[in-house]
Amino acid sequence: MRQLLKVALYGIIAVLLAATAVVYQQYRKTAAELSTTQSAEETARANYTEAFNAISEIQDSLNAIAVGSGNLRLKEQSETPTQRLTEPSRREALESIAMLNQSIEHTKEKISQLEVALKKSNTKIAGMERVITNLKQTVAERESQIAELNGRVDALQTQVTGLEGTVQEKDQALEDRRKELAEVSYVIGTKKTLSSSGIIEAKGGLLGLGKTVEVTGKYDDNLFTTIDTDAQTVIEAPVDKIEKVKVLSGQSPSSYQLVVEDGHVALHITDPKEFRKVKHVVIMTA
Repeated sequence: MRQLLKVALYGIIAVLLAATAVVYQQYRKTAAELSTTQSAEETARANYTEAFNAISEIQDSLNAIAVGSGNLRLKEQSETPTQRLTEPSRREALESIAMLNQSIEHTKEKISQLEVALKKSNTKIAGMERVITNLKQTVAERESQIAELNGRVDALQTQVTGLEGTVQEKDQALEDRRKELAEVSYVIGTKKTLSSSGIIEAKGGLLGLGKTVEVTGKYDDNLFTTIDTDAQTVIEAPVDKIEKVKVLSGQSPSSYQLVVEDGHVALHITDPKEFRKVKHVVIMTA
């Protein structure tokens, strides 16, 4: 009887040991699976955090690319021809556009890196594809705005070039008109020289006596020297006495003065506006 009890007891112990081994194996398996699950959850949580941080950084970059809100100011300057897009301001505008383009490229790289990272980690976040699509669309909008700004700079520069050409033409026209009003032509010579050139002629008198010398009004401009009375108001004569100089043309005597300077006579134009009412100055020297 005792022998039977011993055998039964040993059998029970063997069963218990086998059951314990089975339970232990299941425990180890469950513990390993739990550890793997916890590790996967931590990895997924880290991937989520990294993805959301990347999205936040990308969005901040896009918000910083605020085209037209102060990063770049272009004002069409059309009030007067002198208000224009100068070379320094054009250079600053182009530099600002270049910086915006760099920010766009940097943002596109970040989006691409985010996509690659999510693909490698097999992380699937609800709505992530839609978020990335929206980010790409915003980038495309910013690129379009920057391209428009670049076009505006080019258009303004073209406008400026046209305005500068117009201004130069107007300035030249004004300068030509000023010179036309300010210029006079003069000739200095003896009676014989002026007569032989047809600039003066003797008139009146009787039997060759008492004739007066007058200008003919028929001038060869090649014999005259032109001066701008806004810049030059002195005409020098190659004689040393005022009595040897006579202005035969019709300039008002009140518009000039004859003086002796450094051993020669000089005609000083004291009233240029009045003096140049007669465009040809004929000076006869004895």
